[in-house]
Amino acid sequence: MTMPSKAAFDALTEKEKQTLRLIVRGHDAKSVAVTLGLSVHTINERLRDARRKLAVSSSREAARLLLDAETPENLGDRRTGDDGRVAANDGEQAPVTGAGTARRRFPILIGVMLMTFALGLAALTLMPGTTQAPPPSIAAPAIPADAAAHQFLELIDAGRWRESYGRFGAAFRKLNSEQVWSEVSQRVRPPLGAVVSRSLLGQETIPVPPVGVEMLKFRTRFATGGEKVETVTLNQEGGDWKVVGVTIE
Repeated sequence: MTMPSKAAFDALTEKEKQTLRLIVRGHDAKSVAVTLGLSVHTINERLRDARRKLAVSSSREAARLLLDAETPENLGDRRTGDDGRVAANDGEQAPVTGAGTARRRFPILIGVMLMTFALGLAALTLMPGTTQAPPPSIAAPAIPADAAAHQFLELIDAGRWRESYGRFGAAFRKLNSEQVWSEVSQRVRPPLGAVVSRSLLGQETIPVPPVGVEMLKFRTRFATGGEKVETVTLNQEGGDWKVVGVTIE
């Protein structure tokens, strides 16, 4: 199949791209809807519009084309000034920020990728039609979730990629090697500069069996990158809090 033009990809809204990125990770419309807290009708509309813009008949083919277009070797093609045209396609901000200039698209890509893994883990446990066993008795972690999230972010601040990788849960590590995490983190984090301040915006318990996961949002000001919102999602595993998703928006 002929690769769609750059204009075709630019015509996709950030919400359509967000949906396609979940599709390429193996979700279907129903699990994407569960993951994003939307109706299946809304997800199907996004997929239909994305297929039309990319001139394909399959949602998975559209997702694959977007993945190919967003691989690192293709990220340098965007010219300064293209950002406004992409943002204009979607008046409401998507949960994961969209296109930036050529230099800033690496943070966007990894943020989307990491959040996809976290949401995918939640979707697997929330899929209808499965019988959930009674929650097992799980010992509470020695430290609270907010302290575990702070420790994880501080490891990233210090460039201690190996140690931060060790804080991820088994599901994340199964999908991503330490080398991938280290390489992408080095592209994303150092350009933001040192942390000037970091404060907890809020904490939410997501009712995912057996004991739920904790989603914590931090408002962080970086010396170079300005103010961002960092989201860390944690799951109890082996008596400790393990990271299942992290984004910088």
